[in-house]
Amino acid sequence: MGSSSSKAEEEAEEKEEAKEEDEETAEDIAERAEARHRKEEEEEGELPLGVDDMLDSGDPVLDLCYRKFKKLPCRVYTLMHLEKIYACGNRLRTLPERIANLQGLRTLALDFNKMEDVPPAVCQLVNLTCLYMGSNRLVCLPPEVRNLQKLRCLWIESNYFQYFPKQLYELPHLRSLQIGDNRMKKLPSDLVRMESLKGLWVYGNRFEEFPKVLLRMEGLEVLDLDKNKISNFPSLRRLPTLQLLSYDHNPVEGPPRVGEEVTLVGEGAAEAMQEREDKKERRRRAKEEAAEQLALAEEEERVIHGILKNSGASPGRVANEADGDGDAAADGEEAPEEEEEVEEEEEEEEESSPSERAGMEYDSTGLEYDEEGVEYETEELICEAEGLEYEGDALEYDRGRMDYEYEEREEVEGTGRQNGGR
Repeated sequence: MGSSSSKAEEEAEEKEEAKEEDEETAEDIAERAEARHRKEEEEEGELPLGVDDMLDSGDPVLDLCYRKFKKLPCRVYTLMHLEKIYACGNRLRTLPERIANLQGLRTLALDFNKMEDVPPAVCQLVNLTCLYMGSNRLVCLPPEVRNLQKLRCLWIESNYFQYFPKQLYELPHLRSLQIGDNRMKKLPSDLVRMESLKGLWVYGNRFEEFPKVLLRMEGLEVLDLDKNKISNFPSLRRLPTLQLLSYDHNPVEGPPRVGEEVTLVGEGAAEAMQEREDKKERRRRAKEEAAEQLALAEEEERVIHGILKNSGASPGRVANEADGDGDAAADGEEAPEEEEEVEEEEEEEEESSPSERAGMEYDSTGLEYDEEGVEYETEELICEAEGLEYEGDALEYDRGRMDYEYEEREEVEGTGRQNGGR
């Protein structure tokens, strides 16, 4: 019994000693970290003029651009209220793990530094919406970049990318991608997976052919292919949302074919857009003229219907009267004279009896005449009209009347011969 109890006491003492050692280890770690921070602050030396004031201001935007920092001030990582940090144009090679403490950051600008990799701690800033890392020394992106699920804007231009970073496929809200001035020769065929992408800048790469995958990215609004080696552009009219296309500094003969609302940037773009505007103006004027003519036609139709309603006349008669009015306006004073002649002819027709109108039809083969007068060799002239017959001896014609009627007859027969000759 005594040996077992002593053994239990020894085990308890060992556990207590181990616990004390663990506590001492945690304390030591905290002390070492604090000592390291003090050393870093001492190494920082005096901050550039105005930086202390910015760090004390409580402003959610911190601008530390072009301060020649090799490391950001240690106090930066304690400012939990920060939403935007601009630290471009320094000499940063990386960022410490403590940057991950700033979970309120929305924008982080690290352009024009000396970073060869995206700092792993940056990939823990899950609330970032804009990340700028252009003009560094990047050749790829880490897999952890997919953690930035809220990222909407990524600028990684002027680096050393030879291949498109497919990790970006995992960012569902990425709308703007600036990856120009790199070393890519093509784009992957599954780039279409980036359905949210609206702006794509791939200028200054090494494309010799137009990336055909872009023709399937119907959501693109801005496409910059400046400074490549593309000699032939396909029609881009199938991109319905495209608003701006830059094709400058490519060996092309003229502007690519695009929609009427697309702004072009490149050689010949100004002339092409001016010609396009001129065509639109011509179409607009033609449309206005057509609308005016249609309005006039509708107004004329309303007037005709109004006349019909008020007078009770037939549509054909009203239309004829309208046509007659138009001819009178065009011919001036000649129209009244023609109307008088028509009225005289109508009066003559009304005065003549039905039998006389029927007797105007004669067999021309039975007529012979000389210059002095009209002589009939036939003993009788039969005129058939409504069952009436007349003897030739019973008919007496006034000489002047016959001359007039014969002249009319001769004109009618001449017209008939001409028509028959045709």
